[in-house]
Amino acid sequence: MSLPVAVGSDHAGFDYKEEIISYLEAKGLQVKDFGAHSKDSADYPDYAHPVATAVEREEVAFGVLICGSANGVAITANKHQGVRAAICWGEELARLARGHNEANIICIPARFVDTSVAKQMVEVFINTPFEGGRHENRVRKIACL
Repeated sequence: MSLPVAVGSDHAGFDYKEEIISYLEAKGLQVKDFGAHSKDSADYPDYAHPVATAVEREEVAFGVLICGSANGVAITANKHQGVRAAICWGEELARLARGHNEANIICIPARFVDTSVAKQMVEVFINTPFEGGRHENRVRKIACL
């Protein structure tokens, strides 16, 4: 992967963000950390928008967003054209998000999954190609023009 991975979280996802960054770097991937940079209370849009912008501009290969439920970061990221942010709480959802929906941001609910599951979902997300075929037309219909 030639482009870095964009990672962001609010305070609820901070520990997960740090673990996922270490995991990605150990795999030899470049990471762009958009914060939060502590466990102090933080507003998830402040981190979701920059990650989504980097994905939207194709400055990164894909994004990882983490907050307590993953809902806030997913809603925020999906406001950006060309972003398909998917909430995942298991490997199969990560696989389907990439394979069927060509998701380019995985949103992880830190309060509902273990860090080992989060890392495995990111691994699946990285390694699952978009299937195309019957899914191609559906993905093209997502954008509002």
